[in-house]
Amino acid sequence: MDPRTYSPPADLLRDRIVLITGASDGIGKAVALAAAAHGATVILHGRNVRRLEAVYDSIVGAGQPRPSILPLDFERAGPSEYDQLATAIDKEFGQLDVLLHNAGMLGERAPIEHYDVAKWMRTMHVNVNAPFILTRTCLPLLKRSADASIVFTSSGVVPRPRAFWGAYLVSKWASDGLMHLLADELEGATAIRVNSINPGKVRTNMRLQAYPAEDRSTLPPPEAIVKPYLYLFGPDSRGVNGATVECQ
Repeated sequence: MDPRTYSPPADLLRDRIVLITGASDGIGKAVALAAAAHGATVILHGRNVRRLEAVYDSIVGAGQPRPSILPLDFERAGPSEYDQLATAIDKEFGQLDVLLHNAGMLGERAPIEHYDVAKWMRTMHVNVNAPFILTRTCLPLLKRSADASIVFTSSGVVPRPRAFWGAYLVSKWASDGLMHLLADELEGATAIRVNSINPGKVRTNMRLQAYPAEDRSTLPPPEAIVKPYLYLFGPDSRGVNGATVECQ
């Protein structure tokens, strides 16, 4: 099955609890809306409560399952904040079926010789450490699911590394490494599958930061690439583990 041409049934994610990080805008928002439209109860994570509330209102206004909002700043959060997030999910839902690591930071595009050390540390923390901590914290909830999926976000710079991509490139290599490690650890021992997804070139704010002179009209909007996400979220991707799925 080609996830890019996947045709999800209307009730694909019915009764599934889906946590999406970075759900206030861009790809995260588009995937959250699509998941809710296919029956999921979505947990919306982000830093900007106002934007999260707008996504919440869109889902409720469409008559879809009422989502939840869990604001958390990955740059500043400590272990107790992650524990509180997991406790809130446990209290309200009792389990977690899907965890999408979508939130990320570009950092700066600069040669290593001139790369700002503080920006390097922040980028690595948001793109690598935060997904590790969140995954570790949520694993007990995911293990309660009969069919759980963890999805990391990869990038085209992983198979084609190139100069001046700094901490973003290194963090995406590390993220893919964490995905493969976790997929191997959990395979056969749990009902959790672990994969990465490469969105490709998409009309997002991060893409604009990376390529400010690019003609954005040539790029697909986030809504155009949601099918592979739905595929990995739902039961049709059972048996797919340790893979990187391309959206384009």
